[in-house]
Amino acid sequence: MLDGFEILTTSGIVLWRRHYTPISSNLIDSLVRDVFIEEKQKPGGGENGAPSYKKDRYTLRWTSAKDVGLVFVAVYQSLLHLSWIESLLTAVKGLFTKAYGQELKTPHTLKVNTAQWDPTFDALVNRLDTGSTRRQSDTIDSEGPTELTPPSSSAGDDADEPPPVPAPLFRKPAIPTKRDDVVGDSTSTDATPIPTPDTSRPATPGHAASHLLTAKGGPGKASRRSRKAQTFNASAPVSSGDESSAGRNLKGGAKTAAKGKRRWDVDGMAIEGDDDGVLDYSASATPGPENAERELDVADVNTSQMGSRTGKGQFVLKDLDDEVDAILASSSKPQQQSNATDDSTGSGLLASASSRLTSLFRNVVGGKTLTKADLQLPLQQMQTHLLSKNVAPEAATRLCQAVETDLLDQKTANYTSIESTIRDSMTKALTRMLTPTSSLDLLREVTSVTSGQGALARPYVISIVGVNGVGKSTNLSKIAFFLLQNHFRVLVVAGDTFRSGAVEQLRVHVRNLSALSQREGVGKVELFEKGYGKDAATVARDAVAFATNKGTQAPGGSGQMLYDVVLIDTAGRRHNDSRLMSSLTKFGQLANPDKVFMVGEALVGTDSVAQARNFAKEFVDTKGKLRNNGVGMDGFIISKCDTVGDMVGTLVSMVHATGIPVVFLGVGQHYGDLRGLNVGWAVDKLMK
Repeated sequence: MLDGFEILTTSGIVLWRRHYTPISSNLIDSLVRDVFIEEKQKPGGGENGAPSYKKDRYTLRWTSAKDVGLVFVAVYQSLLHLSWIESLLTAVKGLFTKAYGQELKTPHTLKVNTAQWDPTFDALVNRLDTGSTRRQSDTIDSEGPTELTPPSSSAGDDADEPPPVPAPLFRKPAIPTKRDDVVGDSTSTDATPIPTPDTSRPATPGHAASHLLTAKGGPGKASRRSRKAQTFNASAPVSSGDESSAGRNLKGGAKTAAKGKRRWDVDGMAIEGDDDGVLDYSASATPGPENAERELDVADVNTSQMGSRTGKGQFVLKDLDDEVDAILASSSKPQQQSNATDDSTGSGLLASASSRLTSLFRNVVGGKTLTKADLQLPLQQMQTHLLSKNVAPEAATRLCQAVETDLLDQKTANYTSIESTIRDSMTKALTRMLTPTSSLDLLREVTSVTSGQGALARPYVISIVGVNGVGKSTNLSKIAFFLLQNHFRVLVVAGDTFRSGAVEQLRVHVRNLSALSQREGVGKVELFEKGYGKDAATVARDAVAFATNKGTQAPGGSGQMLYDVVLIDTAGRRHNDSRLMSSLTKFGQLANPDKVFMVGEALVGTDSVAQARNFAKEFVDTKGKLRNNGVGMDGFIISKCDTVGDMVGTLVSMVHATGIPVVFLGVGQHYGDLRGLNVGWAVDKLMK
């Protein structure tokens, strides 16, 4: 794990530092004195890696930016092997010089305001440190007990602590009574065990008994294990917390009562004392005064990692990973070129063996007209590479055919191998496929519709569809958070009237989003729901009418719309079930959404082609024609992209099957984990 990181000038002024553990200032002083000033110790490390310096039990690795006069130093224990430190130094150097380089180049600048650098550095460490040495973000400069359960994305700082682990409690066997009824704790004096001195009590918490389950005694011969347990318990000291077990009727007394119904609250805790209450799944979504305090427990979302505001005040999505990947890729190019130079100077058996292994790609140097025979084997290997990236076979075959058509009878450039020629052509084919042919500026379309430019002002309607379990409700909440940051009034519609808990799930999301929006002073969000068992298409139509302020249900009368955006959730369904899929046609005609987004998993594999096609063909208008100029839907949301690494072939498969672009990517479980698609990023992952 990383112990510290410092950014200082070549003159010794510390501009920014982050210490995770107490570190002596002598470490940095010794580095500056021994390496930079007196040059007593030459820097160690690899030829291409960041130089290192060892002092006491620490290793210091650093890099420098000579144009702005900065030195970046990472400190960690010498016993650890942190392979990601070099990438961290490279990324910090690129991002910090980009953010503060112009200010540092100003003459007589001794101090810069680096308050905004903290979240950027934390995001870099969380992204690069993915191994077993990863440090939790709440352990900076603090010591405390290890947290056994991970924090919830919706729980705040004041959330209840998890119950303690139950400790073993020694019990004395209960004395059977001749009475038929069970004797209570407060009415029996014979069954109460004799209190023992405090010195003989076992070191167990007094509340541990509430977490233990004791077996019921019964007639018949006890097992060997039971007899051993009774003998062991009889010789054990008695705790003062054993009164609850006294008076147990081992010979079969009164009949035990039936198990009561249990109810759970939104935080997963059992609600006591309301066993006779009726579960009302269609209660009002408006939080009452009883849970008003609970809204304040929602953790804040760092919007600076999700996006940034433009000069016009719009909040647009960004992806820090794109910038970091570009910096790391640019820093690795000189290393790759030097490795290629070293390989070219090799000779002997090793060099000849390497040339044979790569002969399929490098046997043709520039100036040759490519034939089908020249491209056959290299294209087969390229197709296998695409399949390993989770691209569907149908899409991989089409891409290779496009490359073959592009390169056939073409003359290669001078000093260019078949490998680089095919890679360049495949990169162009992937870029051409993933690049949308129409504008994906959602904010501009929402603003145009809600402001009434060229037509009557009305709410902008977005519908989310997809198969079961892909994350429709979660991604709908992320989009709602994104729209709230742009000060829109959002109405979330519980259109999933089939799955148990679907309405409650959206109710929790709306409660959290409402608390966040009130805290930050951005937008407004509410839930529209009619419980379970209703027709989803009718619920969606009524929600749009309510948001438009039509009819008598609207509290403000007709004329001025109540909400800017309507987000409609739908029930998950199997794409190969024609009975379930047919209801989407009625839903699309009654709700008449402006955008229909399908959520697809990055993990789904080759089945994504059938899913995309079957969902797209269901959205037809009253004349039987596919909406959106014959493609059915408007965009894809690819969820769980943070779980597949560079195997992002699902993007290619779904776009190839329908021609519908990818609009958003889900990269986590928090409200801020939503990104826009960067085509260059996806192509680099596929060609890696």
